Amino acid sequence: MQRRSPLLALPLLLALPLAAPAFAADPPKVFERQLGNGLKVLVKPDHRAPVLTSQVWYKVGSSYEYGGITGVSHLLEHMMFKGTKAHQAGEFSRIVAENGGEDNAFTGADYTAYFQNLAADRLAVSFELEADRMRNLLLNPDDFTKEREVVTEERRMRTDDDPQALTDEQFDAVAFAASPYRNPTIGWAGDLEQLKVTDLREWYRLWYAPNNATLVVAGDVDPEQVFALAEQYFGPLKAETVAPPKSQAEPEQLGEKRLTVKAPAQEPYLLMGYKTPNIAAAAEPWEPYALEVLSSVLDGGSSARLERELVRGREIASSAGASYSAFGRLAGLFQLSGVPAKGHDIPALEQALRAQVERLQKEPVDAAELARIRTQLTANKVYEQDSVFNQAMKLGILETVGLGWPLTDQYVDRLAAVTPEQVQAVARKYLIPDHLTVAILDPQPLDGKQPKKAPAGLGGHGNVR
Repeated sequence: MQRRSPLLALPLLLALPLAAPAFAADPPKVFERQLGNGLKVLVKPDHRAPVLTSQVWYKVGSSYEYGGITGVSHLLEHMMFKGTKAHQAGEFSRIVAENGGEDNAFTGADYTAYFQNLAADRLAVSFELEADRMRNLLLNPDDFTKEREVVTEERRMRTDDDPQALTDEQFDAVAFAASPYRNPTIGWAGDLEQLKVTDLREWYRLWYAPNNATLVVAGDVDPEQVFALAEQYFGPLKAETVAPPKSQAEPEQLGEKRLTVKAPAQEPYLLMGYKTPNIAAAAEPWEPYALEVLSSVLDGGSSARLERELVRGREIASSAGASYSAFGRLAGLFQLSGVPAKGHDIPALEQALRAQVERLQKEPVDAAELARIRTQLTANKVYEQDSVFNQAMKLGILETVGLGWPLTDQYVDRLAAVTPEQVQAVARKYLIPDHLTVAILDPQPLDGKQPKKAPAGLGGHGNVR
């Protein structure tokens, strides 16, 4: 339901004492090098298991798109598996599987990423395949037509036939007046219908270049060997003239917006969003971190306020959540959402959520409550090291959205430095009615049909916001 930042996926470690775990260790060092063609290579060694993840991150996603071609980034992601002169369609994943690995991809608002998880001695397999399709994709018209139909069906099942997802999409389109975050990552149906293979060819040429990409490798590797392999496979690729997209500044919202979405559904759904800055746009550098902590106060596990007070306590909501991400390329939203419990309605749930916001504005967060969140953050920093994929993903996100990978090691410390007064200050400054958009799903009769959910693997690849 929520679009929580990948950098703030807090585990529910409620049994831990209110002190930093004694086994916390400094994270492995990150090594960086830039090839002559502009490709940035980041390597994070982790020798605990003979495995690695190799990820290529392109600085392009749905927020780079303009009217008429929305969905082109996601459709191109699908086409990246349809072959080059050296490797026919389907051969990419087959080769990875034959080498004991797995591969996939995902598109977001600010990036498109491709990855392989392999044994540590198979890195050259990944590099050869990724370097080949970085500049040599065929983009066959027949394959394009078929894959566009796949994405159209994916959109129908994941959005059009999913009432909450449909509400989310309509909400974004109303909440943002100018920001490209108003467009869905999967694209508007009308734009998908009129996309041509020539659109993808131009998009591919513009953005899929070494000087618009970051290669991240984490796992049981030697940095110098990784750099040598990167030079061997990616070094010969030619750079492209890449012009950053023109910015579309979101105008100040001057009053509350409301919308109702009528769709066949089993239950109503409420979504609320306040305009908030990201790290790059914040007036004070601590504000985004205070908003992250505020989000965890409301929705940071079973002991957080929404679950404790609205779901289990007063039983107003059958589910409720909060989310905020400081790490978008552009400013976004602080969101609250929920489904009313049986015997309650949307107005009661909205009133309860607004009361939670007002409480944060009037009362500083209790010291014990803040200590719980700090404990979760510290423990999460330790346990996240178990996944080389997550380690690499954090580097890739931060580098791709323009914040720089070193923020990875500063993130938890900056969150831990947030004070109750700062949480109260951002609640008062940003969570105000004039910057609020409210969407309500008004359930319509199902006519005996259940809302459909798309199979997790439909289309073969990911689609995230």
